[in-house]
Amino acid sequence: MTRVAIIGEGIGGLTAANALSRAGIEVAVYEAAAELKEIGAGVALHPNAMKVLRAIGVEDSVRKVAGRSDWQFMRNWKTGRVIAKTSRQQQAASFGMQGATVHRADLLDVLADAVPAGLVTLGKRCTAVRAEGDIAVARFADGSEIAADIIVGAGGIHSAVRACMFGPDAPRFTGKICYRSVVPTGSVRGAWSYTDAAQWLGPHGTIVLYPLRDEDLINVVCHYDDDNYRHESWITECSRGEVLERYAGWHESLLRLFAAADTWYKWALYDRDPIPQWTRGRVTLLGDAAHPMLPYLGQGACQAIEDGAVMATALACDPVTGLARYERTRRPRASRVVLAARERGLSNHLTSPWAAWRRDLQIAWRRCVNRHDPEGRGGAWLAGYDASSPDVLAD
Repeated sequence: MTRVAIIGEGIGGLTAANALSRAGIEVAVYEAAAELKEIGAGVALHPNAMKVLRAIGVEDSVRKVAGRSDWQFMRNWKTGRVIAKTSRQQQAASFGMQGATVHRADLLDVLADAVPAGLVTLGKRCTAVRAEGDIAVARFADGSEIAADIIVGAGGIHSAVRACMFGPDAPRFTGKICYRSVVPTGSVRGAWSYTDAAQWLGPHGTIVLYPLRDEDLINVVCHYDDDNYRHESWITECSRGEVLERYAGWHESLLRLFAAADTWYKWALYDRDPIPQWTRGRVTLLGDAAHPMLPYLGQGACQAIEDGAVMATALACDPVTGLARYERTRRPRASRVVLAARERGLSNHLTSPWAAWRRDLQIAWRRCVNRHDPEGRGGAWLAGYDASSPDVLAD
């Protein structure tokens, strides 16, 4: 039986562990953290990701902890004018599945609970990997080593496996930053409804809101053009006053929401070009370790989930050629998403009112002429994809 060792217990690693286990492949997961903890943030699971979660048997559990929203809005930054409005029913009719929004900690709990007992080992920080003939070996900070037929680096953007294989990455600062917070719905004053998912487009910025844990929490992610701040960490706090000052002039409902947030975090957005190779010998990459991307399509977690499903299908079909087929299938699509997310960031932050008007008009036109593009932004190729299909593999 093929033995697969996954380095990293994030969303992609746990999805892969579940998919591989269901395919009858022996799998073990090694996580650097001594306990499972996750940042307080949400994650959008588009229909393409939910199809995989259904295939590995966790869709119902995810929906039980998901936010509840019937509509997705796209709005003007200042007036609140609706640029586009899509129902969950439209989404399901177009793509065969509704999306969901969940707290990252809740999603990881669901995925971890579904993994067969004994497959996860905590407190194992990988420091090196190497190939030895028909096996691969991972070494950990405590001096121990493990051997497997295949090692998968799923440790995120700073993956030790990726660094061992290809050296340090070359991030490029985008001139964009993000603020994030999670706000209890009951703490927001005023009659404005925050329970539907919404994206607000404005000059130099984008604001994304969606509910978590039914309607108890509102996930807030705010993007802005800023050449000065360059720190990439997700856990650096900033003041509420800075956020309110940054978005002064935006719609008053947003400012009320921001004022209700106790804690804000801030980080700089760095972009990385798609890499030309994911696999060397018996070692490969998955998720952000393979294809880190900007957040403008909400596809970072979704693409990691797709990776896990395709890997399981490829290795179940033929463990000898499986890694090559996995990369041939996934790398072109993931690279396309990386580049599309880069372009979406530019489109979202238009400073010219005329350019923004043309963008909004194009969105309306696409919605009219293509019923399979309910958002109106040409993203049907993303949401309509089914990574769990047995026909997904490239030749």
